[in-house]
Amino acid sequence: MTIKVINDQENLQEVMQVLLTHLEPSKVMKFWATCQLSEGDYLQLKEKLFSQETVASLYAKIQDFQDTESK
Repeated sequence: MTIKVINDQENLQEVMQVLLTHLEPSKVMKFWATCQLSEGDYLQLKEKLFSQETVASLYAKIQDFQDTESK
């Protein structure tokens, strides 16, 4: 049997992506601060999480999220 060991940083990135998909960014950041998960390099993580995003794409995602939450 083979067991795949997940890198902590990769795992954190995947978890953050799941949270960002389902929660408002402000709630994710508050959770992150509460859990003291910011031990790594935030700027590096931010670049990986948002590398494909623009202000317009983030705005659209926020609008979509808010529209879904208000229903």
